[in-house]
Amino acid sequence: MDRFDITIIGAGVVGLAVAEEVSCKGRRVLVVERNTSFGQETSSRNSEVIHAGIYYTNGFLKAQLCVEGNRLLYGLCRERDISHRAVGKLIVATDEKEASELWAIKEKAERNSVSGLSFLSRKEILEREPAVKAVEALFSPSTGIVDSHGLMRSFYHHAEAAGATVAFRSEVTDVRYDGDSYEMEINRGEYRFLSAVVVNCAGLHSDRIAEKAGLDIDAKDYRLKYCKGDYFSVSPSPGFRHLVYPVPVKHHAGLGVHATIDLQGRVRFGPDVEYVSELNYAVKEEKRESFHRAIMSYLPSLRLETLSPDMSGIRPKLQAPGEPERDFVIADEQEAGLPGLINLIGIESPGLTSCMAIARRVHSLIQPYL
Repeated sequence: MDRFDITIIGAGVVGLAVAEEVSCKGRRVLVVERNTSFGQETSSRNSEVIHAGIYYTNGFLKAQLCVEGNRLLYGLCRERDISHRAVGKLIVATDEKEASELWAIKEKAERNSVSGLSFLSRKEILEREPAVKAVEALFSPSTGIVDSHGLMRSFYHHAEAAGATVAFRSEVTDVRYDGDSYEMEINRGEYRFLSAVVVNCAGLHSDRIAEKAGLDIDAKDYRLKYCKGDYFSVSPSPGFRHLVYPVPVKHHAGLGVHATIDLQGRVRFGPDVEYVSELNYAVKEEKRESFHRAIMSYLPSLRLETLSPDMSGIRPKLQAPGEPERDFVIADEQEAGLPGLINLIGIESPGLTSCMAIARRVHSLIQPYL
C-alpha cells in the first residue's frame, strides 16, 4: 500500500497554500480534491478582498492570522507578479450614531495591530467617492483585492514543483487511524493508501471529514452551518475607486451588503446573509429590492433597475444565526486520540487573506510527526 508523509484534503486556497508550505524534496505530499480542478467552491466564490483584520475579536486566530496574512500576501503577489491592488476601503457612517461606532471599530482594529487607519470627513468622502452619502468614514489603506485564481494557480504550481502530487476527482470516503498512521479511502475503495499526517482543509465538507475520522463533531462543536451570500452587479457602474462598506451590525453573520470592485473595475454589491441547508448557488431575483434598500443607505442615487443577479458563495460557518462570532478551528486532534490529524474547520473570511499564515501555523503543528 502506498504511503505518504502528509495528505491534504481539499485544493482550495488554504489547502494549496498548505501544500506549498509543507512540500520539499524528499517529503511525500499528496493533495486530494473531490472536484475536477482546484478552488471550485468557497475559494472561487467570494469578493477576492485582502482584508486588514479590522473586525475580528481581539485574541482570535482570525485577527492574528489575517494581519500576518495581509503582509505575507501582498509580499507574495509582488514577488510573483500576481494581480492585486491595494484599493483601500471606506467604512461609512450614514448618521451620527454610526459615526460613534467607527471609533470602537478603529480601537478594536488597532488592538489587532492594524495600522494606518484614519477618519475621513464628509468633504473628504465626497472627494474620494462623490456618489457616496455619509457623515464620516473610517479609511483602511491596507485593504485590497487580489486575483484569487492567479494566487491558487501559483500555489498549485509551486507545490508540484516542490514534489507534491495533486489528485483531482478524488473524494475521501473513509479515514481510519490504526495507532500508527491513517488509512485513507478514495472514491469508495477505488484507491487506498497510508498517511502519517492528515490535514483537513475540506472547507464546506471539513466537519464531515472530521466525523469520518472518528470525532464526535457535535460534542466538539465542529458542525458547520452553511451561510449563503448573494451578489448583485450594477450597470452602469458607479465607478468606485475604493471598497465601500456599511457599519456592521453586532452579531451579524456578515459585514453588510457592501460595494466591491474587481481588478477590471467592475462593481458588485454583496454578500448578504442567508443560512441554508444545502449547497445551491442560484441567486434569487426577488432579492433585488432588499439589496436596493441596503445599498441606498450609502448610495442614494442607485436605481433599482440597474441591479442584476450575479454570483453567490457559501460560507462554512461555525457560528449559528444570532450567535457571537466563532474563531477558526486549527487543531491537532492528539488529545482526541488522533495524533497528526490537523483539522481546519470554519475557515471562512478572512481565510483567503490568512491562507499563507494558516499554512505556516499548520506546518508548525505537523513538524513533530515528520
